[in-house]
Amino acid sequence: MSLEPAIEDLLRTAAPQALGVLVRKYGRFDACEDAVQEALLAAAQQWPVDGVPDSPRSWLVTVASRRFVDEVRGAEARRRREETVATLDLVEQGEVEQSDDTLILLFLCCHPELPLPAQLALTLRAVGGLTTAEIAAAFLVPEATMAQRISRAKQKLKAGGARFDPPPPAERTERLRAVLHVLYLIFNEGYTASSGTRTLRADLTAEAIRLTRLLHRLAPGDAEVAGLLALMLLTDARRSARTTADGVPVPLAEQDRSRWDAGQIAEGVALLTGVLGGGAVGPYQLQAAIAAVHDEAATADATDWPQILALYEVLEKVAPGPVVTLNRAVAVANVHGPRAGLALLGTLGADDRMTQTHRLDAVRGHLLELAGDPDGARAAYLRAARRTASVPEQRYLALRAAGLT
Repeated sequence: MSLEPAIEDLLRTAAPQALGVLVRKYGRFDACEDAVQEALLAAAQQWPVDGVPDSPRSWLVTVASRRFVDEVRGAEARRRREETVATLDLVEQGEVEQSDDTLILLFLCCHPELPLPAQLALTLRAVGGLTTAEIAAAFLVPEATMAQRISRAKQKLKAGGARFDPPPPAERTERLRAVLHVLYLIFNEGYTASSGTRTLRADLTAEAIRLTRLLHRLAPGDAEVAGLLALMLLTDARRSARTTADGVPVPLAEQDRSRWDAGQIAEGVALLTGVLGGGAVGPYQLQAAIAAVHDEAATADATDWPQILALYEVLEKVAPGPVVTLNRAVAVANVHGPRAGLALLGTLGADDRMTQTHRLDAVRGHLLELAGDPDGARAAYLRAARRTASVPEQRYLALRAAGLT
């Protein structure tokens, strides 16, 4: 069913709030999440016809509470049922507490006991309000597979005794880092799809930005939350210039910068300016700063590559990893020449983590092309094309290889 954008936005905002109320009240995350999903379906059917209620969250809580109690009544023995139902006072419309438990819900969905794919799916389902079918389509898996993944995640939380409470102060920083990582991965999968026929999945990038905005509202003093939101906005600002009309990726240096979203760039820069210099700088702030340098360059030739290289050198100290080194190699090539970049790439050849991606060969092909080695570049591009599961990336790499003579 296609909903009006205003109603869809209301549902997306109110759903995690309603779920937070139910889980805090009744404790059973799995049953409460199912009940809220049923309430969302009822709202999607009724609100376009009957109008949006005065308190959408109260409406969802009331309907979901009734669904929850009905499930309890149908699933338990008479004695247990009667004892349970006696303790479950339905929340009437207008009486819903106004506290927002969405941040606690995010912590729960990104619980360390859950594997990363389950954290991604549960966050999109419980906090994002996406249906199982929508999540399955986003990650290119059958709906039944995604339903099983979500069900197992909820059962794991239940079996592990996970409580709907804020993490202890000693664990909060690490748990918030896990939430940020999940939102970062959701955005990245939308902006550069790892498989399938599309380069971009705007539904995922939009949802990641929406959830990160929500997290920024709930944790306004956290610099890394602001940094991640800035990074998403500064990166997403290039989306309209990111591909050709037929979906082939366009490299950053070749993009039409007049098509970049100036409003998003300004917002991202303002967010970043507000947190930089205020304390320890984390990886998302540094990545946002790199994105800002790219976005503020009027042309590709005007890019301040020495500044970008300096930022990557700091990033590699703060959050070392092969992807950071890979990106630093590009900056090195732009400052010190392609052969210097290739020498840095050579340090990644034995890293097992890079065997799972096509990006090392893709960057090697680019730098070999700049270095005047068309045969080596062609071979690297074709190896990269064979390694990626993204159809647009395959086409782009094949075209790069074919253009070398």
